[in-house]
Amino acid sequence: MKEEKKEAEKLLDYANGPSLEEINNTVDVPKNASFWRTLMAYSGPGALVAVGYMDPGNWITSIAGGAEYKYALLSVILLSSLIAMLLQSMAAKLGIVTGRDLAQATREHTNKKTGFVLWIITELAIMATDIAEVIGGAVALQLLFGFPLLIGVLITTFDVLLLLLLTKLGFRKIEAIVACLIAVIFFVFAYEVALADPNIGEVLRGFIPDPKIASDKSMLFLALGIVGATVMPHNLYLHSSIAQARKFDRNDDKEKAKAIRFTIWDSNIQLTVAFIVNCLLLILGGALFYGTNSDLGKFVDLFDALKNPDIVGNIASPVLSILFAVALLASGQNSTITGTLSGQIVMEGFIHLKMPLWMRRVVTRLIAIVPVIICVILYGGRESAVEDLLLYTQVFLSIALPISIIPLTMYTSDKKIMGKFANPMWVKVLAWIIAVVLTALNLFLIYGTVTGVNA
Repeated sequence: MKEEKKEAEKLLDYANGPSLEEINNTVDVPKNASFWRTLMAYSGPGALVAVGYMDPGNWITSIAGGAEYKYALLSVILLSSLIAMLLQSMAAKLGIVTGRDLAQATREHTNKKTGFVLWIITELAIMATDIAEVIGGAVALQLLFGFPLLIGVLITTFDVLLLLLLTKLGFRKIEAIVACLIAVIFFVFAYEVALADPNIGEVLRGFIPDPKIASDKSMLFLALGIVGATVMPHNLYLHSSIAQARKFDRNDDKEKAKAIRFTIWDSNIQLTVAFIVNCLLLILGGALFYGTNSDLGKFVDLFDALKNPDIVGNIASPVLSILFAVALLASGQNSTITGTLSGQIVMEGFIHLKMPLWMRRVVTRLIAIVPVIICVILYGGRESAVEDLLLYTQVFLSIALPISIIPLTMYTSDKKIMGKFANPMWVKVLAWIIAVVLTALNLFLIYGTVTGVNA
């Protein structure tokens, strides 16, 4: 009886404890400061969230969309980004108001068995994301330095040392490094698009929805792929936790309102950067590859195409290819950081199990590289076979999405949980529409992936 009581008290301590205790409430914010100084103090979590919206898994879809339909799918990227801004703002608000991340809040409203099942599904989604980053990093190392894929995969296991170093420097330094890597990605693609010299008028018209998207089957499926791959479930757990990193009076509603306002400003600014990067990827595909009948389904195809004058004309250069690979490597390293933090959040939240960050990173990365290594060995190190693995990782992400969006919408709309900060009616209605549509969309994508309907 005493042992059961101690176990119950232990679980209660976990449940009541802060999310990511090592970074929670650690970043100072100035009082009575100007708007811009306060915004700078709250800036950072948005950068970690934005990483998930421009990871290697999204690159091929965006560039292929431009190569096949020129700029017509820019309107889809715009819609996806607006949806992401709403959902991420809800996730951040949940964390700030309740002091609970989404995993903790979900566990509080479910039983132990359900919580365990939800944790397994979410963990699979995070591991699927990690597989994508392993592949992206390994391919980037091969393109840049000529390493065999197997060696590149093994090298990616040592990025745990990078994460350990970053955690020693403090959370603010992690945010700054992630922002710098995002800047690298942004400037690489901005430079390449500038060289491609797209028609600005055609680009702007691309933001107006094209009726053909609904009538053309292959175009519709690619559009659905862009929307479905944009909102990553682990980002909602991540944002609800790291939004609590700033120091403010948790008992003062005015301070909460201020924290919510500036956190959403930070989120929307960084997601706007992610939106621009995704637009640049699609514009690059449209300006360089539209009408060339080039096969751009793999990273190596893009790398080769950028230095082939028969495809991209006079701007072809090995420098463009190298910059592309550098951006790919930067994206993989960014996602390494955020994936590890997300994994710790869902583990602590769903099953109340705490684990040192370095151990979490080792376990996650070792699990992620196993299927990649098997694939490399079976298919003789062919990049195409390894990159095909990216397609199947999206299935786990699709399955995990409803179990993050639906609870998020429920909890942030509930006045008993959120009090005066509950979603207003228009947000509530819009959020439910998005939750239902994205769930249906992802089920359709799973069906298409399994049956080959989109082939």
